[in-house]
Amino acid sequence: MKINLDTPILQVALDFINLRRAINVAREAVDAGVDWIEAGTPLIKSEGLDSIRALRKEFPTATIVADMKTMDAGRVEMETAAKSGADIAVVMGSATDATIKECISAGKNYGIKIEVDLLGIDDCVSRSIEVEKWGADFVGIHTAIDEQMQGSSPFERLKEICSKVNIPVAVAGGMNSETVADAVNSGAKIIVVGGAICKATDIKTATENLKRAISNREKIAEDFFKRTSSDDVREILEKVSTANISDGSHRLRGIVGINSISLETKMIGRVVTVRTYPGDWAKPVEAIDIAEQGDVIVIDSGGVGPAVWGELATQSAIQKKLAGVVVNGAIRDSGEIRKLQFPAFTKLIMPNAGEPKGFGEIGIPINISGITINNGDWIVGDSDGLIVLPKREAKEMANYAMDWLEKENRLREEISHGRTSLGEVTELLKWTKNKND
Repeated sequence: MKINLDTPILQVALDFINLRRAINVAREAVDAGVDWIEAGTPLIKSEGLDSIRALRKEFPTATIVADMKTMDAGRVEMETAAKSGADIAVVMGSATDATIKECISAGKNYGIKIEVDLLGIDDCVSRSIEVEKWGADFVGIHTAIDEQMQGSSPFERLKEICSKVNIPVAVAGGMNSETVADAVNSGAKIIVVGGAICKATDIKTATENLKRAISNREKIAEDFFKRTSSDDVREILEKVSTANISDGSHRLRGIVGINSISLETKMIGRVVTVRTYPGDWAKPVEAIDIAEQGDVIVIDSGGVGPAVWGELATQSAIQKKLAGVVVNGAIRDSGEIRKLQFPAFTKLIMPNAGEPKGFGEIGIPINISGITINNGDWIVGDSDGLIVLPKREAKEMANYAMDWLEKENRLREEISHGRTSLGEVTELLKWTKNKND
């Protein structure tokens, strides 16, 4: 098989577990200009090599990549990939030398090109040079999904490897219309895009933008499919919901029993913790002076009244440009606070306030409804409630929440175009564990 790499290739990675969804996305992407089609590892594990056969039947002239991620039995896996209709198959660079050499040998026997995926390799340069000598057709620089959630990027490794090997280099992991130009400028010949196509609400436009960005080496602004590498996760948290955060963090539990006084509220900020006695509003007011712009004051007053927060405290918080308040206890002046459009979450609303006695502490760990909240953690509140992102995990949790939002955006689009229910789109019964089976 002769492959033309005079211009960079756009490869779509179909990392689905449902074959029907994968083929539907592939149709739209190919029509919009995608060059190569990849049966992603989740698809192959879910649907088997029938996924390759189905893609070959649907796209008889396309270049099809089987992301086998082979670690053993190299000859058998390359043979079966080739006989199923793949043009290229992938072996892991972390496999034994013997397995990689068997894959390369089998590729020559069965007319299939072999890519070596360098995922998990510490010395990618040395391994690239080594597998090129053995006869590999491509090497791939791959930033794993879990690494992407930690803010990792492939570009430093990519540029160095492209300068050391003569075979084409593929790059995968977090590619979007803002980053593909960097990949091409670093020397990559094969640009592998997953989510920025497969989770796009408009696959045609997304693909065309990627092709233009690759061809012109320009950055095209993208709202989604980006992961932060910074500890300042506010930009992402502004886009996602508490439900997205919970789903992305294995159904993480939110704070129970504390709700917004206004259903339209969205609140995001770093936490300033306050522990005070019931009705003692001295420390909450003191915390306003300590807090910085964009912070959220979280007050634990034992979950009872009297009120420790009201309109005047709110006016002060607005002057400091704080992002909101959470009270495990009571607030008052709720009507005025709503008019001020200041995000306020509380367990109780009552008219009577307590007295400023000055007991309590600021900046110490507190526990509300079984959830520990530390000073400096992130908190997000919306109409579904409150969820806390520990500061050491906030970046990863925010990235996973964005990933979940992107998946839901795509499902929403599929439901609105020809499918009548979420169950149909996701083939729910196929993936439901039946304890009676």
